[in-house]
Amino acid sequence: MTQSNSPVLSKSASIYVAGHRGMVGSSIVRRLQAEGYSRIITRTHAELDLIDQQAVVDFFRSEKIDAVFMAAARVGGIHANNTYRADFIYENLMVECNVIQAAFTSGVDRLLFLGSSCIYPRSCPQPMREEYLLSGYLEPTNEPYAIAKIAGIKLCESYNRQHGTHYRSVMPTNLYGPNDSFDLENSHVLPAMLRKFHLAKLAGQGDWEGIRRDEECFGPMPKDMREALPGVRLWGTGVARREFLHVDDMAAACVFVMQVSDSQYGQACADRGGEVSHLNVGCGKDNTIRELAAIIRKVVGFEADVAWDSSRPDGTPQKLLDLSRLSGLGWSPQIDLGDGVRLTYEWYQTGALQAG
Repeated sequence: MTQSNSPVLSKSASIYVAGHRGMVGSSIVRRLQAEGYSRIITRTHAELDLIDQQAVVDFFRSEKIDAVFMAAARVGGIHANNTYRADFIYENLMVECNVIQAAFTSGVDRLLFLGSSCIYPRSCPQPMREEYLLSGYLEPTNEPYAIAKIAGIKLCESYNRQHGTHYRSVMPTNLYGPNDSFDLENSHVLPAMLRKFHLAKLAGQGDWEGIRRDEECFGPMPKDMREALPGVRLWGTGVARREFLHVDDMAAACVFVMQVSDSQYGQACADRGGEVSHLNVGCGKDNTIRELAAIIRKVVGFEADVAWDSSRPDGTPQKLLDLSRLSGLGWSPQIDLGDGVRLTYEWYQTGALQAG
């Protein structure tokens, strides 16, 4: 990996946050602003389609950009990943290729690429170390998305090695928080579960007007879910284990990684004798999906009857990240799962539902 004495991310830097309206991108913007960064550049999808290569090239040529946070991506849960496989690999490959190449040709020296823990093999030893990348078969249900994210890591690594850029990659565990997707067909497990318990609570209270407003905001319930109310039907057996990180902790980690010196980042990637080009970001603790359901049920405050649909896939049996490289740099998460779910539920009710 290229080493230099280039300065860390200065407060005067002009920073482009790709995907600023998404859960991660919006949190990165908030974190940057809180730390005194004022020259933040954003574009909506309507203003800039990152799949359009020429549009991306023109954008980078027209703006003076010093650093990029690459948070734009097409994301979703097991159902979305397994159903829209072509969309997930094509759109994510195009976006990351266009942005990274345009950043390089326009002279952007610093970039942070956000990947996903699904890059690791399905039967990976736990906790998953960075060096386990490409050591085995991927989880079939999200393989196209994982391959696109692996390509993004290798793009950054290759530009660094060939061109001497300072492009870094972080691999987050399962994220949740404000501005998450609560679409019941395509969202990740935690927001989907939170919404299911909330709707079950409204049904138990006979608040059908509240359910109507919720559906206006987040989309209609599937027929089988409506029929189950005020009970809750959840996917799989509940035995799979997952690690969850609040998005504000993830944003803090992203800014932190962009602020550490090149020598520090290089040392973290080279520790344990095997050089890697990305760092894991998580909380270091996992829970079964059944345990997650119990936490959410307590936060929502409704003792719904829960039915587990074992005909639905569990996905990867366990995904727990090894955080020793990042923690060695001095970073650690601040929001535990119970508090994070509570904060997310408060946002869901007071922010999103009122806006809807």
